[in-house]
This record gives sequence, structure tokens and C-alpha cells, in this order.
Amino acid sequence: MNALTVKNISVTYDKQPALEQVNFSVPQGSLTGIIGPNGAGKSTLIKAVLQLIPKSSGDVSVYENPLKQERNRIGYVPQRSEVDWDFPTNALDVVLMGRYGHIGMFKRTKKKDKRWAADCLAKVGMESFADRQISQLSGGQQQRVFLARALAQNADIYFMDEPFAGVDAATEKAMIKLLQEWKEEGKTVLVVHHDLQTVRSYFDHCLLLNKTPIAFGPTDRTFTYDNLQKAYGGALSILAQESSFLGKGG
Repeated sequence: MNALTVKNISVTYDKQPALEQVNFSVPQGSLTGIIGPNGAGKSTLIKAVLQLIPKSSGDVSVYENPLKQERNRIGYVPQRSEVDWDFPTNALDVVLMGRYGHIGMFKRTKKKDKRWAADCLAKVGMESFADRQISQLSGGQQQRVFLARALAQNADIYFMDEPFAGVDAATEKAMIKLLQEWKEEGKTVLVVHHDLQTVRSYFDHCLLLNKTPIAFGPTDRTFTYDNLQKAYGGALSILAQESSFLGKGG
């Protein structure tokens, strides 16, 4: 079964196309990297799929049903730049927000929900920061807290917008380990990602995007020089000189 099916999604900003006729289907239990140059529409795609911004056209289905019927099965981690880190709340309360889909927005949290949230903080190594104000945490710590919030949602499909941006190597390693565990449990994860050097080791599926899909499928078939050249154009030669992201035989 496909966890996500996107059909003919287009998005326009100020009469300029941000996405054009995007079509792809993501199999259940996969870890997909959404890859492309700056301005390619990667974040726009996630927001359009989740109905956070209006689409010009297109449909989305989740587990073969309309998205609105399956919204409680979806988790979302936005970019850090989109979060108000000065909001007066602590790490545990942020994670508890991930339980609202299960307990209701205006219902009182129970002890079992707080235990669940505490367990989620422990899984990302942040249990000792439960009472710390989020504004007092480092960028990597903040990202771990938001990952714990996603974990608390107990979703079946996760959308993550640049979760590794600005985090230290230890945090990134811990985060990708957790995402790969989710995949092994049958969960589906889509990640906007910039580091081409780690695409092959992190993701089993890859969507190469530049306003329209360049390629989608298993990473070993889609993450090729030809497809990257189509996605990145002249910038690819500079990237290739600076890294060995294509690996042997790339």
C-alpha cells in the first residue's frame, strides 16, 4: 500500500509557479529524502500536501483515503525558523502538544500522557531538560525536543522540513537512527534534506525536485549524476568538486 499519493499538485505565488504538476506515490514503510536546490519548492511541497498553504491544483491521499480523513495519522516537524522559540513553555509541555490529537486540544492531560511525553524526551536524550524553557536550549536541543513531540504523536507518516539544519553531528546521528527505527516499524517518513553526501546512507527513496519532479524512486536508481544535473544544473559541477556524494560508480 502507498502511504502517500500526490496527484498533479501545483502552487503559484504572485502568479509565478512554485510547483508544477507534481506527481509521486510513497510506499508505506519508506524513508524518503526530498532533494533539490534552493528555491526548488521542497518546503512548499510539504506545506501544500498538508494543506498549510493553498494549491492551484492537485489532490492528496493518505493510505488511499482523503488527507482530512487520516490527519490524526500524520506528524509534522517544521523548520526551526518557523517556530517561536520565545514562547513561554518548557520542553515537556512542547512534547505534550504532540498528544493533543489523541486527547483533544482543550482536554486536560493525564498522568499517562505526561509519562508518554517524558518517555519520548528520554528517547531523544532530553529527559534531563524536561523543565527547561525552550528558549534556553541550543539549536540541536530544540530540534531534539521537536523530534520528541513528533514521537509523542505516534503517527504513521511523518513530514520533516530540514530537521538536520543547524544541529551538531551527535544530534544528527541520533535523529537519523530514530527515523530509521520508525521505518523498520512500518512508519513512513519524508524529509526535506540538503546534504547530498548523506543521501545514499540516510534514505531508501529519493524525490529529486526542481519545481517539478525530476525523478522519484529507490535511491540507488534515482540519485544519479544525470538526474542531479537535471535538478541542479550548472551548480552541480561546483557541488561535485566539493564532495563525493555520488560515491563509487556515480
